[in-house]
Amino acid sequence: MNIKQDIKQIAAFTARNIKLFFKDKGTLIGALIAPLIIMMLYALFLHRVFLQTFDSMFQGITLAAKTVNGTVASYEVSSVLAVCCVTVAFVANMNMVADKVNGSRADITVTPAKGHVLVLGYYFATAIVTLAICYIAMIVGFCYIAGMGWAMTAGETMSVVIDVFVTVLFGTALSSVVCYFLSSSGAISAVSTIVSSVYGFICGAYYPISQFSTGMANTIMCLPGTYCTGLLRTHFMSGYANLMTADGAPQEAVNGLLDGFDVKLSFFGSDVKVWTMYLVVICAVLVLIGAFVIINVLNRKRNNKM
Repeated sequence: MNIKQDIKQIAAFTARNIKLFFKDKGTLIGALIAPLIIMMLYALFLHRVFLQTFDSMFQGITLAAKTVNGTVASYEVSSVLAVCCVTVAFVANMNMVADKVNGSRADITVTPAKGHVLVLGYYFATAIVTLAICYIAMIVGFCYIAGMGWAMTAGETMSVVIDVFVTVLFGTALSSVVCYFLSSSGAISAVSTIVSSVYGFICGAYYPISQFSTGMANTIMCLPGTYCTGLLRTHFMSGYANLMTADGAPQEAVNGLLDGFDVKLSFFGSDVKVWTMYLVVICAVLVLIGAFVIINVLNRKRNNKM
């Protein structure tokens, strides 16, 4: 096995896929502005609704405007990032489907390039493109939170950067497995639309898990995407709990807010630790990547026999 040659081939194929994505200006602009539009809709139409919910939970307690607005803004940004890290990955994976449609995949498979070169090339390209777009959305979100009221520490900010990275790896692995079975541009567009509409609800981004029934909440807690949302919620919003306490809010009210906004997750009555969330997400990424590799290997063997 020539490792250097494999690395060069993977790097070349990854660069090729990235260039093809950025060459399609329509897809690039659509993927870039989608999270920014959702963030803008939160700020313009839902911010006031969240403020009213916030006030109802702290009746009779006067909190600083920075604390209230910053908490709500951090909730909104964490929701957007939890969703776009996965949905953008489906858009970025269109190259894999396009190669099937235009016959490029068949041409590539007859070359001396090994199967794992194609698998890793598609995966790395999708991950890099998705990371670039999501980090741009994250920076815009940071600016929005700073305008409303910043309370995140340097450690929490770095943790958010890591959370986005891990969530993108999960979204890329999930989209790679799903998109492998698609063979038309219409199919990937339909799947992207469905994922964009449904995923935010089943991962707890659009609607707090605490508001679901017990059975539904426990079912959602079995999905790894929920823990991606939990990580982002925790590191975005934990700093505001200290501000609330400093403003005179009772600890019971603060804990109620953290539970209601899914900053603290519980699974069958047991609190879920941050390291447990990371472990679940990383294991899910490894399982999905393994499934993606196995699917490609089996399909390649079948094609060789034919």
